[in-house]
Amino acid sequence: MPDMSASVSLAVTHLVPLAKEVDENKVTPGVLGFIVFAVMALAVWGLMKSMSKHMRKVDFKEAPAPEDSGNGGVKGGTAARTGPQQG
Repeated sequence: MPDMSASVSLAVTHLVPLAKEVDENKVTPGVLGFIVFAVMALAVWGLMKSMSKHMRKVDFKEAPAPEDSGNGGVKGGTAARTGPQQG
């Protein structure tokens, strides 16, 4: 993978002078702020598109309950005794 720091520093050196052309008494995000915001917006859009694609694959239908095996509805195969125990 190529080194991204070189391209980022090159972009910053070209964009920072553009931001200096604005009046120094005004506080503005400038061109660099807009580019950062635009990149973040594109990243969120891409993530949302990917998420919706994955959510379409999910099956939300619940599996049918297994048939009662005669244990009184108690899991684990042991029946609960409610009355007095018979010897």
